[in-house]
Amino acid sequence: MKQGIHPDYHPVVFRDRAADFSFLTRSTATSDKTIEWSDGRTYPLIDVEISSASHPFYTGNARVVDTAGRVERFQRRYQRKG
Repeated sequence: MKQGIHPDYHPVVFRDRAADFSFLTRSTATSDKTIEWSDGRTYPLIDVEISSASHPFYTGNARVVDTAGRVERFQRRYQRKG
């Protein structure tokens, strides 16, 4: 591995503001904000709009958004005969 060409890879806390959920992982992302984690250390904090804790697909709250009858049109077109 060449020295000096790779970005700094360090622990970072990502916080989902919608679900008030945080997780510690490693990343090359940086931030001026910091947070004290449960281990007593201070880590950079990155706020995200959505994560697996609040995304409808992962929480089971997914909804079909019908735009101008597209879902009904699809169902009529491909419904089983008989």
